[in-house]
Amino acid sequence: MRLNVNPNRMELMKLKSRLSMAERGHKLLKDKLDALMQDFIRTVRENRYLRQEIEEEIVKAFEAQSKASLLLSEEDKKLITVFPGERLGLEVQVRHVTGVKVPHFEVKVEGDPYTYSLINTPAEIDEAFSSFFQVFPLMVKLAEAEKTIELLAVEIEKTRRRVNALEYVLIPNLQETIKYITLKLDELARSSVVSIMRIKGKGLTG
Repeated sequence: MRLNVNPNRMELMKLKSRLSMAERGHKLLKDKLDALMQDFIRTVRENRYLRQEIEEEIVKAFEAQSKASLLLSEEDKKLITVFPGERLGLEVQVRHVTGVKVPHFEVKVEGDPYTYSLINTPAEIDEAFSSFFQVFPLMVKLAEAEKTIELLAVEIEKTRRRVNALEYVLIPNLQETIKYITLKLDELARSSVVSIMRIKGKGLTG
């Protein structure tokens, strides 16, 4: 669709400048879109591996817990779970992925998780505790990956719309308008040459 402008040389220069900027912007946005897609795919793969690892650790933890519960008295179970010696904290930071702000979570661990007697308790309970403690940081990483995927998806869609607007709307419109003005100016130039030749011809015959 041609832009509604006056077909003169000044407008032609402006349109050529706009076209050059639009083409540069289009290339930059295409490069950004490619980088975003690479980061998106990498994070999706990381997310899939984390889910698989978490599922495996949770299964191990519950299996060990089930075995240990059969060997522990109710009193021992209460002593083990009621007085946790470990404190977990979460530090939230921000990092940039291809210009997109995404969260970065750091797990802070303080204290000793093993507040019970390691001698008087079965090894299965140690295995269960160890697996559960490994699961928490993995779940935090999973939450970070899923939020990153969400934010990257939004930015990818936004960037794709801008690329399409330049590629299929603005750039073709500018090119068509430049072509139209160029043809008009050429037509005017030819008309001027014909007029001058007519005037000269009249002068010679006169």
